[in-house]
Amino acid sequence: MKHTEFDVVIVGGGPGGYVAAIRAAQLGLRTALVEKFQLGGICLNWGCIPTKALLRSADVLRLVRSAAQFGVKVETPSVDLPAMVARSRAVATQLQRGVGHLMKKNGITVFNAHASLAEPGRLRLEGDKDVSELTAKHIVLATGARARTLPGLEADAQSVWYYREALTPTHVPKRLLVIGSGAIGIEFASFYHALGSEVHVVEMANCVLPGEDHEISAYVGDALTKQGMKLHLGHGIANTQRKGLAWQVTLSDAQATTLDVDVILVAVGIVGNVEGLGLETTRVKVDNTHIITDGYGATDQPGVYAIGDVAGAPWLAHKASHEALVCIEKIAGLDPQPIDISRVPACTYSYPQVAHVGLTEKQARADGHTVRVGKFPFAANGKAIALGATEGFVKVVMDASSGELLGAHMVGEEVTEMIQGYVVATELETTEVDLMRTIFPHPTQSEAMHEAVLSAYDRALHI
Repeated sequence: MKHTEFDVVIVGGGPGGYVAAIRAAQLGLRTALVEKFQLGGICLNWGCIPTKALLRSADVLRLVRSAAQFGVKVETPSVDLPAMVARSRAVATQLQRGVGHLMKKNGITVFNAHASLAEPGRLRLEGDKDVSELTAKHIVLATGARARTLPGLEADAQSVWYYREALTPTHVPKRLLVIGSGAIGIEFASFYHALGSEVHVVEMANCVLPGEDHEISAYVGDALTKQGMKLHLGHGIANTQRKGLAWQVTLSDAQATTLDVDVILVAVGIVGNVEGLGLETTRVKVDNTHIITDGYGATDQPGVYAIGDVAGAPWLAHKASHEALVCIEKIAGLDPQPIDISRVPACTYSYPQVAHVGLTEKQARADGHTVRVGKFPFAANGKAIALGATEGFVKVVMDASSGELLGAHMVGEEVTEMIQGYVVATELETTEVDLMRTIFPHPTQSEAMHEAVLSAYDRALHI
């Protein structure tokens, strides 16, 4: 018989939930985790990890296709889609098993069930054979989010995809329409374009990746267009009509442009998983499907907390994990610092990659800052030239009076691995003096980070 009384129960086993459980156990709290589907959540099983595995396959394909420029002769490569998908699923499965091992290692009781709030301090379970109720002084909701659906475009395995279908395709679409140009949409657009699909992207905003700095968005848009993608910006979908197994899509532009496509991939945001949790019997407030919390994850209902995607933007796994640590440490009586959303980095694994932390130039000016902006192109970086990776640039936004690094933005090869240098800098509140004094190893692409700061003060060395 499993124990039913705990200090902390976490509902949801994604990157917020399972990290919360581990930290709670480390702090000596009797801990349980309730997950009705798969440990690791959407991120590990159907999001962050398997998409990166597929995108890695696309990177290898591009590299092999360009082998001649490196003096390597190879036969014309071909796409083995089942093998790509199988590798992606295997990577997700390996990591999911790892999460299960971590639960056992830390003495965390796991319930495979659906949980809902019954009354203060009590959770009702549905699906567990042995236990129907848990009690805990602290209940942490980490139920995540799901893809926002569009009426009339319900998912199927053939011609309408959301992220799950896009991760397990049975074929490469000849003509693909991606609705939405956020990170998910552009990542899938990059993957399928590399595999040979004719890709169209429709976006209501006037640029792709509209949450990025305007110069980054413009650069990515130009890069995707040069690759051969068709971008339809500044309008949406007026009408969709099935044509056999395909679709005819009419855009809401002045010309009522029509597109004939084989698959529609919908990537228009997410909806918080707040249904069926019993929130209506509590003081927990929900706004636009997201639970309202303070800086420590606490809701208006004593003893009930929320972290991760269900607690609002930014909808990122690392934000969820950090919120988990803050929330649990607060519960345990420690004195953690509340999460500073402005210091949460974001990465898009498109081709080219995009990464940022902090404010865009426009946001910084709107906030009243007088700024100094520095930029440095990878075309002037020795390591990038050696790698054949000269596309893109690094941009920094500095406060002109204090020297504070307000924001950093990158586009180019493997910039998602570089952004953490600036993330550490913002957390340590370094100034332009500190960044200028820092010695960057040569030859590395990271030297562009140094040069961008120098550029903001008219001191760049290699441009």
